[in-house]
Amino acid sequence: MINSEFRKKMTDSWFSYLQSQICKEFEYLEGNKIKFIKKDWSKNKKNEGGGTSFLLSKGKIFDKVGVNKSTVSGIFPKRFRSQILGAEKKGKYWASGVSVVAHMRNPKMPAIHFNTRFIVTSKEWFGGGMDATPSYEDSKEKKMIHDELKKVCFQNKKNYKKYKKWCDEYFYLPHRKEARGIGGIFYDYLKTEQGIKMKDRLAFTIDSGNAFTEAYIPILEKHKEEPFTKKEKEWQEIRRGRYVEFNLVHDRGTLFGLQTNGRTEAILMSLPPLVRWEYGHTPEEGTPEAALMTDFLRPRDWLGVDAGATAS
Repeated sequence: MINSEFRKKMTDSWFSYLQSQICKEFEYLEGNKIKFIKKDWSKNKKNEGGGTSFLLSKGKIFDKVGVNKSTVSGIFPKRFRSQILGAEKKGKYWASGVSVVAHMRNPKMPAIHFNTRFIVTSKEWFGGGMDATPSYEDSKEKKMIHDELKKVCFQNKKNYKKYKKWCDEYFYLPHRKEARGIGGIFYDYLKTEQGIKMKDRLAFTIDSGNAFTEAYIPILEKHKEEPFTKKEKEWQEIRRGRYVEFNLVHDRGTLFGLQTNGRTEAILMSLPPLVRWEYGHTPEEGTPEAALMTDFLRPRDWLGVDAGATAS
C-alpha cells in the first residue's frame, strides 16, 4: 500500500515537471527571445519548505505571467483552522501546488489562470481549476476552452457540469454582482473517499495540467499579431481592476498564502502590472465593451449540452 509520504513525493515531482513545461511553452510563444526570471525562496528557518517563482514580463504576448510552485508545511493559525478540512484540531498541514496567472499585452487575448494542489492535514485531497477572463467577446474561443475542459473531465469520469458550476460560483464578485470571466472548471476536496484511488486522482490532476496549455495556447497564437487600439488597452486595464478586487478580497489561494507566511511577492504575482479604476465607468451602449458586460459575462452552458459524467 502506498503511504502518505510516497504520495507527497510523487505529486511534488509532477508539479515540478508541470511548472517546467509551462515555462518552456510560454518562452516558445515569445520566440525564446525573452526568458523567465527564476527566484527560489524558503518559507522560514524552521525547515517548513518553500518554492520557486518564475516571472516573465514585458513580452510580445505577455504583459506579465507568473508560474509558481511551492511545497510547504507547518501549523495553521488557530483562527484559520476551521476553514481547512482536517486541520480543525491540531492545525498541522503539508501542501504542494502550482499556480499560473498570465496577463496579456493584447486586449483581444483573455487573462488566464490555472492552479492545482495537493494538501495533507489529517485528511488529504487534490484541488484546482482553470478559468479565462476576457476583455472582449469571442464565442468561438469560449467554446474551445470549455470543450477541452469537458473532454478532460469526461476522460477521467468527472462531472464537468458540476465543476463548471463550482467555477462560476467561485469566480464571482458579489460586491459588483459580476462574474470575473467566462469561467472554466474548479474543484476541491478530491480525496480517497467514495472509492477514488490515488492513481485516478493524480491522473485527473495530470490531465488537467496538460489541458491548460492545450486549451489556451491556440488562442494566444491566434491573436499574437493582431493590432489593438489605445481605447481597447484602457478597457483591458479597467477589466483588470475586477481581477485585482477578486484576488485581494475573495481568492482562497491568496488568503491561504498570506495566512501561512508564504512569500508575498509570489502570492501577489497574480496581480496585473497596470490597472485602471474609473469612478462610475459604464461602457457606451452598443459597443463591444458594453456587450461583454451585458451578454458575455453571464454564466451559462457554453457548449449547449448537458455535459455531465460520473460525479466525484
